[in-house]
Amino acid sequence: MDNSIQLISTDFDGTLFAEFENPPIPLPLQDLLGGLQAQGVKWVINTGREMSSLMESLAGPGIEVQPDYLVLVEREIHQRHEARYIGLEEWNTPCHRLHGALFERIHAELPRLSAWINARFRATIYEDAYSPLCLIAHNNGDMDAIHAFLEAFCRTVPRLSVVRNDVYARFCHDAYNKGTALAELTRRLGLQPRHVFAAGDHLNDLPMLSPAYAAALAAPANAIQAVQAAVRRHQGFVSNYPHGHGVADAIKYYLADRSS
Repeated sequence: MDNSIQLISTDFDGTLFAEFENPPIPLPLQDLLGGLQAQGVKWVINTGREMSSLMESLAGPGIEVQPDYLVLVEREIHQRHEARYIGLEEWNTPCHRLHGALFERIHAELPRLSAWINARFRATIYEDAYSPLCLIAHNNGDMDAIHAFLEAFCRTVPRLSVVRNDVYARFCHDAYNKGTALAELTRRLGLQPRHVFAAGDHLNDLPMLSPAYAAALAAPANAIQAVQAAVRRHQGFVSNYPHGHGVADAIKYYLADRSS
């Protein structure tokens, strides 16, 4: 049975990309990813960012590699075609439609939710194109309490979920996350989870850090404890190195393991 890695899925901020480093994606990792792409391996950046923000960072100095696919805002799939990324409308269109219908159902509840948060915490609450309620908490302790409140609300609304990364959170449809988007991409490439490597560092990465979606699971040393525990629970690899250095370490670990 062929268990070789043929699809690499990496979170962006904190996993692949460290803004304070120069370059923010380590050169050894860039060389490794570029070499694997030359051999036919596909690479997807699986991120909570939206397109313009991600493109700005990828266009920065010292970054010479480009992914084959993007998963944006934890749900939209885009494929690289020459110098552009084109949305996979067979996936993105129903994704947009289901999110729109779901968010319409909760519209009347949003003032109450915002009032509860504002009465207890210092937080920034706003709406964007991807969620009618997005927020930035003052600190992680506040976000823990807000997250618990929003999750309790989600249990009263079928298919509604809340996605969190550090002090950031927003609503989403529970059928669309980093894991299900990765599964769709895996299916379209004619692969199986045994061919997939996935690496992440925070809560919104947990859906893809599952053997249901990837056999080769990894986390860098800076990953939060919940992520490290999940990766270890599934016999994955937690590197002693942070950020992109840890991702390179993990890819090398799995390549060596699978070739032995």
